[in-house]
Amino acid sequence: MNNNFVFINDAFFQAEHSAILIKDLSVQRGYGIFDFFKTVNSKPVFLDDHLDRFYYSAAQMHLQVGLSRSQLKEILAELMKRNNLPDSGIRITLTGGYSEDGYNLAEKPNLIITQNSFTSNQQAINKEIKLVTYNYQRQLSHIKTLDYLTAIWLQPYIKEHAAEDVLYHNNGALRECPRANFFLVTAANEVLTAGESILKGITRKNILNLVQTDILVAERAITLDDLATAKEAFITSTTKNIMPVTSIDGKNIGNGTIGPVTSKLQELLRQKASTATGI
Repeated sequence: MNNNFVFINDAFFQAEHSAILIKDLSVQRGYGIFDFFKTVNSKPVFLDDHLDRFYYSAAQMHLQVGLSRSQLKEILAELMKRNNLPDSGIRITLTGGYSEDGYNLAEKPNLIITQNSFTSNQQAINKEIKLVTYNYQRQLSHIKTLDYLTAIWLQPYIKEHAAEDVLYHNNGALRECPRANFFLVTAANEVLTAGESILKGITRKNILNLVQTDILVAERAITLDDLATAKEAFITSTTKNIMPVTSIDGKNIGNGTIGPVTSKLQELLRQKASTATGI
């Protein structure tokens, strides 16, 4: 039984005693947004970036957070204090609220904050994963919503193709994975990622902000055809950090192993994340 504390709307509860009503729009229609960040040694990693995106997603979905940024940070600090989980994952969810007819937005959303133990596994991060492509464009892709319908529906498809995850493309234009951004490395050591029609992840943002004289990291249109000449590829997310991709649609990327550019970026990201400070 999970005895961690959670926060719902205006109070802390033990997880086993926490609940929301089934008339919430997140239950009735899957309407809501969320964000997720890690703490390492009790220090949130890239917290302000995550809060920027959380408030942006809320505004885009016509949801009022109801708390200032400083108030939300105070709640996060208290939750961390109560749970005493130095290495953890914290999820902030904002739902559509209790809708009287199960369709129209409620006057007040429900704010739910949970914290659970989470430790990055270096062996798992260095795992060389395989992807399979699928022609699909996520709706409202710039918003971190609760909608993972297609991703979950595709789980049998992923298994049938002996892959670990799916890489979306829109009629050949590469987009993203359901829970991660996608990068490829060209023969000229250019590190490229799609710049539109995707959710712009926080790990992705911090990789784009890295300044290296020997590596160009940029947003650019990339296609299925570019995979044939890519010498490396990787995916990024809060939980995965930078994870090497060595095969897509049954074909090796480069020589089929983690490459030097990916390895270097992993170390640079680790160094940047290690500078995280408290709330």
